[in-house]
Amino acid sequence: MPSTHLHPPTYPQAYSQALREPEIFWAEQAAGLAWHTPPTTILQQDADGNYQWFADGRLNTAWLAVDAHVLAGRGEQTALIYDSPVTHGKARISYRELAGRVAQCAGMLRDLGVNKGDRVIIYMPMIPEAVVAMLACARLGAVHCVVFGGFAAHELAVRIDDAQADVILTASCGVEVDRIIPYKPLVDAAINEAAHPVRHCVVYQRPQCRAELYSDRDLEWQRALANAEPAEAVPVLAGDPLYILYTSGTTGKSKGVVRDHGGHAVAMRYSMRVVYDMQPGDVFWAASDVGWVVGHSYIVYGPLLAGCTTVLYEGKPVRTPDAGAFWRVCAEYGVKALFAAPTAFRAIRKEDPQAALAHAADLSRLERLYLAGERLDPPTWAWLEEHFKRPIIDHWWQTETGWAIAANPAGYGLQAAKMGSATYPMPGFEVAILDDEGLPVAAGAQGNIALKMPLPPGCLTGIWGNPARFREGYLNVFPGYYQSGDAGYLDSDGYLFVMGRTDDIINVAGHRLSTGEMEEVLGAHSAVAECAVIGIPDELKGELPLGLVVLKNEVAIDPDTLSAELVAMVRRDIGALACFKGALIVKRLPKTRSGKILRRIMRQMAAGESFSVPSTIDDPACLDELAAQLGRADR
Repeated sequence: MPSTHLHPPTYPQAYSQALREPEIFWAEQAAGLAWHTPPTTILQQDADGNYQWFADGRLNTAWLAVDAHVLAGRGEQTALIYDSPVTHGKARISYRELAGRVAQCAGMLRDLGVNKGDRVIIYMPMIPEAVVAMLACARLGAVHCVVFGGFAAHELAVRIDDAQADVILTASCGVEVDRIIPYKPLVDAAINEAAHPVRHCVVYQRPQCRAELYSDRDLEWQRALANAEPAEAVPVLAGDPLYILYTSGTTGKSKGVVRDHGGHAVAMRYSMRVVYDMQPGDVFWAASDVGWVVGHSYIVYGPLLAGCTTVLYEGKPVRTPDAGAFWRVCAEYGVKALFAAPTAFRAIRKEDPQAALAHAADLSRLERLYLAGERLDPPTWAWLEEHFKRPIIDHWWQTETGWAIAANPAGYGLQAAKMGSATYPMPGFEVAILDDEGLPVAAGAQGNIALKMPLPPGCLTGIWGNPARFREGYLNVFPGYYQSGDAGYLDSDGYLFVMGRTDDIINVAGHRLSTGEMEEVLGAHSAVAECAVIGIPDELKGELPLGLVVLKNEVAIDPDTLSAELVAMVRRDIGALACFKGALIVKRLPKTRSGKILRRIMRQMAAGESFSVPSTIDDPACLDELAAQLGRADR
């Protein structure tokens, strides 16, 4: 295996070199990979101004993720641990076995006419076949587009048409805590709605619910796979697309983020060492889903490229069977680093506020907890630090970047942490805080978080089929910078504080206030499990903040009393200028399936505006409850 020595040896040296000598810095990182043809051009810019890393290099990401480890003599190491409390299934798959399964699945796809550059939709639950399918596409140089299993038929149809995908890999069903979701009717409806014809639909039959196969288009995964011969890995150019991943746009229309092979492989391996300090053989668990970017980067590609053991978990942080589920998995498999969204830990805290189930588990091999996906509120951070006595690392990144823009770099040695901060920008990301005119603001002042171009390897190379949308959405607002869409500030020590999306800044009588700052205050109340602050229209002041709070389990408090206490806390910690007048107790907050709170929709509700329900919403029914409460709040 290539050396895992870090060059340069310290974070300040690495960050400085990545800014001053980016081509030298990233050439050193790229040299750790076994390229089919090593790159000689490290960074180039085309006539349209687009950047490309390692343009003339050739490689195969799937081969690097599995076959390379087998050739290095580590084929018997466990590559993938599958744990499914909802089906009571468990499996350990070695690198050698995974390599064989990926090669055979690639052969099945080749038999279906899938070639380099073709797009394949993967609509699967959290089962090993989902990982195999992703790697099999990469092995052929095909472009995979993973869609979260159970997404609505219409949203799946939109992705079929946008990606022009003519092969779908799916399963007969998904299994939830309290129900089974048949996938085939959803897939059939999507195929019927899509304008682009689908030639083949391959269905992995699960015993919990078998799917009906209706035509020559439908194939049973198990049978098609059994008849396939293994396919060799196809070397591709570094700039060739590895995958398309759809993310919600500001207009509500999904956009397909494109990730390349070369920059992605370099960034994944580098980030596993630098951000997470993971070495070959270590057990890494990203408690997410392969339908999200966290699943792509840190369930599948990152850990496998780094030679780690990755955990694929088909369950929830609570109710499978209880709030001790995460700690049971960590103890059973010796997880070294756990990565989850703050909402997962808030759910655990709500069910088990004293962390009794965690204290009962053997977490001796768990070294660090990582959180991302939304802002880590200080009360959750404090709860984790109190009960786990190990580093709690908040880091910030996006679907578009694919890896951490800012983090506490464990691989270079952990820096002193500051509650509420994602710590420092990672090497390759030059962060600027700009006002609305694009001018830098002073340290400590809030503004738009922007990233100076070029972005480092691993970030998006464009929007599928829509280069204009890429430029308009990310590059044109602040020329020379990538617009992150998030607001925050850099303090005098260079720590980055991400306060929320720029549309979560509210304007109260001319004062720009961060809802995230107010949420910190509300979340510190002993009765509050989680909260959100939105701006509601006000004729005099423009907007006024309103708090929406979910109570901890078994907490009883008079709503008026709670509201008065929260008002007093905001006035004390932020000041009267916040004009915080009260809070509503709600049963639940609307969230995406990845745990992000849908503040924009709540704000539109409160303003009486029309809104579109995003395809990523976890529980659409909660919107009706909120609509009634927000209607009362607006009077």
